[in-house]
Amino acid sequence: MPFCTQCGTEVQPADIFCGSCGARQAQAGSAPRSSARPATPPPPHNPANDFLKNLTARNAALMCYIPVAGWIVSIIVLASDRYREERDVRFHAFQGLYLFVLWLFVDWVFAPFTYSIEAPRVLAKALKAVVFGAWIFMMVKTNQGENFRLPILGELADRSVSEQK
Repeated sequence: MPFCTQCGTEVQPADIFCGSCGARQAQAGSAPRSSARPATPPPPHNPANDFLKNLTARNAALMCYIPVAGWIVSIIVLASDRYREERDVRFHAFQGLYLFVLWLFVDWVFAPFTYSIEAPRVLAKALKAVVFGAWIFMMVKTNQGENFRLPILGELADRSVSEQK
């Protein structure tokens, strides 16, 4: 039984179009070929594998510091097999994740705590600006190829990477 050339769904030999995805079939309407081996479906397409395969280690580390959204890339990097042996990329993923946790602490814990008093409210905004600046600073340092360690967060990231081995 042949399979669709586009999506891999099983199709009839006389089918002109795939009933699942609508793609035109190359052997449509022609007599079935007599071949020694049967047609096998193509492996399932996984866009995440394509994305990680084409992503360099430096770019993966750099994307872990995207302000507010870098935690998603950090988790993908830490969960993927592609960067399991890349110590520097895993370090940046952990450090970017810890930087995001610091942002959450300032935004969800410290800032609401200071709403009643004016002076600490300014301090909360300043802390948010410092964390945002740290994200930008780390993006620049990572793009330059430097493995910069932030105080406290860098030590935590080092410990996390060393515990992974």
